[in-house]
Amino acid sequence: MKYPLPVLENDDEVPSPALLIHWERVEENLRRMIAMAGGSERLRPHVKTHKLPQIVAWQVSQGITKCKCATIAEAEMAAEAGARDVLLAAPLAGPNIARFLSLQAGFPEVAFSALVDDVDALEALNAAAVAVGRTAEVLVDLDIGQRRTGVAPEKAAELYRRMATLPGIRPGGLHAYDGHLTLRDLAERTAACDAAFLQVETLREELLAAGLPVPRVVAGGTPTFPIHARRQGVECSPGTCVLWDAGYDTHLPDLDFLPAAVVLTRVISRPGSGRICLDLGHKAVASEMPHPRVIFPTLPDACAVMHSEEHLVLETERTADFPVGTALYGIPWHICPTVALHSAIFLVKNGRTVDEWQVKARARRLTY
Repeated sequence: MKYPLPVLENDDEVPSPALLIHWERVEENLRRMIAMAGGSERLRPHVKTHKLPQIVAWQVSQGITKCKCATIAEAEMAAEAGARDVLLAAPLAGPNIARFLSLQAGFPEVAFSALVDDVDALEALNAAAVAVGRTAEVLVDLDIGQRRTGVAPEKAAELYRRMATLPGIRPGGLHAYDGHLTLRDLAERTAACDAAFLQVETLREELLAAGLPVPRVVAGGTPTFPIHARRQGVECSPGTCVLWDAGYDTHLPDLDFLPAAVVLTRVISRPGSGRICLDLGHKAVASEMPHPRVIFPTLPDACAVMHSEEHLVLETERTADFPVGTALYGIPWHICPTVALHSAIFLVKNGRTVDEWQVKARARRLTY
C-alpha cells in the first residue's frame, strides 16, 4: 500500500473480526473525488461500497446530492440520508417494479430514476406506473463491453424512441458502465475507455438530432473515473474510492486514494511450525477472488494456505512475532462485498474507535 495504516490506540476494546472505517481518510478521499471530478455537481457516487447513511449525509454536506445504488434498500437509505437524485442502477423485474414506484411515492422530494435495457421490462414498468398514476424516469442502460446488463448501443435508439412515447415513462438519458476496463496502464485504459464511450457519444448525438431529450449521461466506475471526469456533460459514478481497497490500489497506481476501511483480526492459534491462524474467515472478508484476499502491511511475506468460514491460515517464518491474541490490521482486496459481510462498522477518529454504525443498506429490504 502507498500509505501506512493508522495505529488504533484502543484495539483491546474491539472484538474481532471487525471492520474499521477511518473517518479522516473518508473525508480526504471525498475531497480528492471532488477535485478530480472538477466539482461536486459532476459526481454521482455509487453507495454500494459503503452502504452507510452517514457517508451519504457527509457527501450531501459537500454538495454531492446525486448518487447511484444497486438495490432498492440502498436507494431508500440514500434518500433518508439526504440525497436528492437517486439512480437505481439495476434492471427492475417482478415485485421490484412496485417497490420502486412505492419508494417514489414515499419520498416525493427525491428524484428517483431506474435503468432499462429490454422493451418488455419497459412496457411492464410503464403499465405499473400508469396504474398508480405515477411517472418513472428511466435511463437506457448501454452494454459497452461489460456483457452483464445493457443493450448494444447500435440497438438502443429504438428502445429510447419507444420509451419517449409511453405515458408512464420519462426519458432520463443514458447509462454506460465500463467496469471491465481495469488495465493497469493509464494510457491503455484511456484508449480503451475512449473507444467504448465513442458509441455512447454517437448514440446521444443521434437521439438529440431526432428531437429526443437526453438529460444526462452517467458513465464509468472507479477505474475509468479520471478519464470520464475530463469529458463535458458526463456524470461520474465511482464508488470504491471513498473507502479504497488493496485490489484497486495494486492495479490502478494512477489513482491516489487512501485505504479508509480496515479489517481487524487476531491470531487465535499457531497450528504447528510456520503457521498462524486468524479469525478472518469467508464471513468477514470477501472471498470471491483468489488470494491474497487481504493485505497485511505488517506481515507482507505471509502466504494464505487455507481459508474457511471462520479461519484464515497464513504461512510465515515470523510466527514467533505473533503470539496468540495479537491484533493484525488488513486491507481487503475487494471492499464492497467485505462491507456487506458486516452488520456494523467501528468508526475511528484520531486513532480511536468512537462509535459503532449499523451498515443499514446491507439489508435486502428496509421499508419498501
